[in-house]
Amino acid sequence: MRYQPLNPELYKLNRSRFARKMSADAIAIFHSNDLMPRSGDTYYPFRQNSALFYLSGLDQEETVVVLFPDCVKEGFQEVAFIKRSNEFTAIWNGPKFSIEQARAVSGIDKIYWLDEMGPILHELILLSKRIYLNLPEQDRFYTEVAGRDQRFAKEMMERYPAHKYHRSAPILKKLMMIKSAYEIDPMREAMRITGKAFRRVLEFVKPGVTEYEVEAEITHEFIRNCANGHAYEPIVASGINSCILHYTLNNKKCHEGDMLLMDFGAEYANYASDLTRTIPVSGQFTPRQRAVYDAVLRLLKSARQLLVPGITLEEYHKEVGKMVESELIGLRLLDTNDIKNQDPSFPAYKRYFMHNISHHLGLDVHDSAHRYDPIQAGMVFTCEPGFYIPQEGFGIRLENNILVTDNGPIDLMADIPIEPEEIEELMHAEVMNDV
Repeated sequence: MRYQPLNPELYKLNRSRFARKMSADAIAIFHSNDLMPRSGDTYYPFRQNSALFYLSGLDQEETVVVLFPDCVKEGFQEVAFIKRSNEFTAIWNGPKFSIEQARAVSGIDKIYWLDEMGPILHELILLSKRIYLNLPEQDRFYTEVAGRDQRFAKEMMERYPAHKYHRSAPILKKLMMIKSAYEIDPMREAMRITGKAFRRVLEFVKPGVTEYEVEAEITHEFIRNCANGHAYEPIVASGINSCILHYTLNNKKCHEGDMLLMDFGAEYANYASDLTRTIPVSGQFTPRQRAVYDAVLRLLKSARQLLVPGITLEEYHKEVGKMVESELIGLRLLDTNDIKNQDPSFPAYKRYFMHNISHHLGLDVHDSAHRYDPIQAGMVFTCEPGFYIPQEGFGIRLENNILVTDNGPIDLMADIPIEPEEIEELMHAEVMNDV
């Protein structure tokens, strides 16, 4: 890992919060993600299971964390099992955590090698009455690929059928959507790196560059600043491509007069950032581009002020919808008849603004959360309005990351250029330097 280890007090706090939500005499078991085969004998880069990382900070494959708050066996309330390294694996792949290193990173005292887990875990399970299993539960995502936790769940239910089984995800969602100060720090660092990458792009972009060259500039800045890499597949979309919400081909040339939409974010210590900026390739907005940009920027500024404790996301999105209608009428993309005659289940503004304006952010770019709970202090949201106008050949989206507090929302990306005058000034300054 490139990043500096986070304060182990974060993981101690998270484990204690999770333990307080568990039923009596219950054990909770968490596995690391698999190494995913890429092709031949190679793997995709490893990315740790968010739940296991949240509870331990152990950023390594073949890791298991066990929580058993009511365990009668002294010292076994928290246990972790890690991969045993040897001379062969150290030569080929580098050393893994030692027992002492895993203890220092996680704050878990009882650390064993993974090949010692069988009899230890068996005894602990027999001392328990309930087993919490960690299964992927994204309500808007389903995959047929079964991970290690899912395979383990099937094995447990067959081997220990008399136990009662519970889901860890509902507890984790409640906890993970409220960020502690320990978590805000790495998120801020991810955003700082993302901001540096955007400033680099402003110096680089001009007519004739390709989308993939822009992506390369972003990636360069991420890696040189100790980010894990991209928090998600970056979108670098010029011209009409900016109207494709999840465009990731990034293979076209940027032309004079194009708008360039970039949606990217660094991941630092497994915590995500999520930025979107749209800039004129030539360094100067046309009057129409500027009008649409100003409308989207007004939406971002107004919408982020609604991210306060007590409001639900559903209420928030409805309020934002009214603002969107007003801006689209101002841009002459809708008129009052469109609003009057619209289908309530598919508002007229959805022709130009198809997605919701916010989602939870944390260890995942679409973070674990109970989406129907009221907004609370400590939550971090994206705020990303956008208008997509294919008939005019461009779309504009802007996105910052917002921390909810009891004293009002805090824009964690407030220092990243977004005002159109500043964008033009920074791009024009680079053009002048090239002359």
